[in-house]
Amino acid sequence: MKHYAILIFAAIASLLLFSCNSSETVSEEITDKPTWSEHIAPIIYKNCTPCHRPGESGMFDLLNYDDAKRNANKIKFTTQNKFMPPWPADPNYSHFDGERVLNETEIALIKNWVEDNCPCGDSLKEPKAPNFHEGSFFGKPDMVIKLPQPVAIKGNGIDAFLMLKYPFALEKDTFVQYVEFVPDKRKLVHHVNGHLLSYDNSREFDYTKGENSLPDALNNYIDAYSKMGLTYTDKKNPPLPALLGNVVYYLPGYIPPVYKEDIGGFRLPKNGVFFLKNIHYGPSNIDTEDNSHINIFFRKTPPKRPVFETQMGTFGISEIEPKLIIPPNEIKNFHTQVQIQNDISILSVNPHMHLIGKSFVAYALPPQGDTIRLVRINKWDFRWQYYYTYNNPVKIPKGSVIHVYGTYDNTDKNPFNPFHPPRTIEQGEGNESMQTTEEMFQFIFTYMPYKQGDEKISLKNN
Repeated sequence: MKHYAILIFAAIASLLLFSCNSSETVSEEITDKPTWSEHIAPIIYKNCTPCHRPGESGMFDLLNYDDAKRNANKIKFTTQNKFMPPWPADPNYSHFDGERVLNETEIALIKNWVEDNCPCGDSLKEPKAPNFHEGSFFGKPDMVIKLPQPVAIKGNGIDAFLMLKYPFALEKDTFVQYVEFVPDKRKLVHHVNGHLLSYDNSREFDYTKGENSLPDALNNYIDAYSKMGLTYTDKKNPPLPALLGNVVYYLPGYIPPVYKEDIGGFRLPKNGVFFLKNIHYGPSNIDTEDNSHINIFFRKTPPKRPVFETQMGTFGISEIEPKLIIPPNEIKNFHTQVQIQNDISILSVNPHMHLIGKSFVAYALPPQGDTIRLVRINKWDFRWQYYYTYNNPVKIPKGSVIHVYGTYDNTDKNPFNPFHPPRTIEQGEGNESMQTTEEMFQFIFTYMPYKQGDEKISLKNN
């Protein structure tokens, strides 16, 4: 009973703390006469404009008053229903940098503004619209790497899994803080897993030759490397260049985590290739081409605190229980867990499921102390799969067990179910488990070995 009392007290304290934190974000009292300049523009520019601008995922622009008035009813409808701004993580469970969650006051202000025929107000009080660099969430990149030639995508209605190469050459070695993959066909690019190939300048190579794209080779990469001109040409061993894994990553809604100058980053050689080991294009009904590019942002100094990544569940270090098979007309729960062997500081987390995902929760149980909340998604949305970065690193003590639970809805009541009537959906092997109509259950997290004081480091970028 004492244990339950502690849990109840902790839950009440947590809710009170969240309420206090939420009240601090309310900058305006609800008014029946809100104006664009004074009340609405700050909300739109902060929460909507980053996506609602040319070249990004928003269906229309929200860069000024005219844009907002033209789409006022859509803004009212989507905010009243809390469909927009998209932020699947439950803010009552855990908090992250860059949260885009409107409070009740902001939602009411938008409603009142629209119903009052969108008054503009005093233009002198309007905040300056944010200035974005076209083709990036972060500003002008230090280097842009483009495909040697566009990728042809067949309009056959079938998922396509390809390998692509993005070669580059610099005057000298340097260091990179982060990499941003920018999809050209946002509705088609489902995910990207990419590596960095670093070439030894004392060896012979010519990665500008060979095929620029090939179907995913699954596990037969030696032959694929050769066809793409990625192997050394001097016939010495090893035949392949050094590889740094998981430096290019993308999912729908994904924005790469950006850490402070002394956290993360890697060495970039003067000669190299960003090799997309797997890029998944969803089904297309028309023949088209993709010209996705990669933005590189340099750093001035060598990395001080290396960042590592671990993946639980599908293709990861922990088994899924029971086996990931969802029979038709069932809602089914799954679990995976792993014990942490050393003290670590978790920086970011990335839950991943496909179309019939329903809910997701991850937390850590330390050997002593309270449950450490990591992330909870009450209503899974395949279209928005963020890599959530905490405001401060989260310490996970040695011996803690990370638990992850996922619920899948394979019934005809699930509007995102790809099969009607429902059929058995499971995790396949290789590319099969990556197809949109198959399923995955993953929890990916980035971390660094814990150091005293990590909890006080700010990871905020705003």
